[in-house]
This record gives sequence, structure tokens and C-alpha cells, in this order.
Amino acid sequence: MSISEGLYKAFLRGKEVGCTTIQIFTKNSNQWKAKDLTEEEISKFKETQKETGISPVVAHDSYLINLGSFEKDLLEKSREAFLTELKRCKQLGIPYLVMHPGSHLGVGELEGLKQIAESLNWAVEKTRGDQTLILLENTAGQGTNLGYRFEHLAEILDRVEEKSRFGVCLDTCHTLAAGYDIRTEEGYHKTLEAFDRMVGLTQIKVIHMNDSKKGLGCRVDRHEHLGEGCLGLEAFGYFLRDERFKGVPKILETPKDKKNEAESDRKNLNRLRQLVQS
Repeated sequence: MSISEGLYKAFLRGKEVGCTTIQIFTKNSNQWKAKDLTEEEISKFKETQKETGISPVVAHDSYLINLGSFEKDLLEKSREAFLTELKRCKQLGIPYLVMHPGSHLGVGELEGLKQIAESLNWAVEKTRGDQTLILLENTAGQGTNLGYRFEHLAEILDRVEEKSRFGVCLDTCHTLAAGYDIRTEEGYHKTLEAFDRMVGLTQIKVIHMNDSKKGLGCRVDRHEHLGEGCLGLEAFGYFLRDERFKGVPKILETPKDKKNEAESDRKNLNRLRQLVQS
């Protein structure tokens, strides 16, 4: 949900379309810096959440951040920006921070994964005692992006020191784009079995429910309205009817019509609810 004109407005927008949980950026996602949150902003955010009953709130970090970089300046900026994201989540009482693991930019996947884990260990050490869970999001694998294989997530989680601070956000569009076929019930169960072996299903704390503009194994991150892309509507029913994910927040990151963003969200939410009832 947009935080335009105030963080608390995300709850009002969510309530307008019938959300029970929402995802937000806690700052402008395309800028490194952010003004410090005021006590008034924090209080208004918490009051509005209580009034709307929307819970939990999921935060997503800035797309500028690359914790896998070996460029000194970029790595330092990324680490400090990620630390800021964690601090803002603590101030706002947000339990989950979703992040794209990072890109190796040519140094190789294993070295990139090691660098990401080292960066995460640095951030956790700086926020020791905080309650916000850092959720690694599986990616489509565009360019040198890491996290598109379940093995990547497992490698990072194996290397982080304070494992209780981590989990996974599974994105359906990215899963298909990375080459995992969840379009059929058989493919869905095979994919989840593979994830369980390598990472563990209990690590999935949030699910991004997005269709994909591109096909299986394309390695291209392009989201589409539910049922209008290459994934197909029925795939979302597998997740919704899976008892293992009954209490897991499910978030839409589907396209929004600039003239009527609320209607775009209503359309996709209604499709999900119809699947639950079918």
C-alpha cells in the first residue's frame, strides 16, 4: 500500500479495498536517505493500525540496497540503508522486513552469497535484541541477482549467526520465473517438497501472490494481475487451500491502474477470495 501523504494512510487505503494485512515501504524506496520518524508519525501509525485492525504489517526494504556488493562504497551505503530500514521497523512495531538478497555483480554466486550473509550478520549485530524478522525473498534471477534458487536461500540461512531473526518470503511470480513449475497441483507439491528439503516450509513467513507476465524459467521479474499471466489463477488456489500456510500473510504486488489503484487491488483480492470459497 502507498504511504503517500503519511505512513498511516496505508492502513486507510488497505481498509478501503478490504485488506486484512498490508505491505509498505517505510520510506521512499528510490532514495537512500530518509528523514527521521517523528513521535507524531509513529503514534499516528500505531493508532490507525489499531483502528483498522489490519495486522500484521509487512515492510519491504529499498530496491537500491545490495548487500552482496563487493564495491566498497555501495556495500557501505547498502548496509547503512538496511540498518535504517530495521530501525524504522522497530520504531513502528513492524514484525517483518522483506528483502531481496542482493546481486553478485560478476564475482560469482558463492562469493555473493557469503557477502550477503556477512552483511546480514553485521546488521543483526547492530540491532541485537530487536524483534523484526528479516525475510529473504526468492527472486526471479534477473541479471546477477541471487536468491532465485532455493539452494541460495539455504546457503544464506546456513551462514547467518542469529538464525531466529530470519525467515523467507516466497514470491509466486519469482518462483515460476526462476524455473519452478507451480502451475499444476503436481508441480506445486514437487516444488514445495524441494523447498522443504533445502530450506524448510516453516521458514515461510509471508507469501507474495503475483502472476507473471513471462513464462517458466524466463528469469524475468514482471508481475501480472492474478489469472492474467503465465502462472494462471488455479495456482493461487493451491497456496490458499494449503493448511500449512493458513496463518501466513499473503500479499499482492500486482499492477495498479494509476487512475484507480483501489479498483486494481479489489479485483485481485476478489479473485483470491473466490478461490478460497470454491
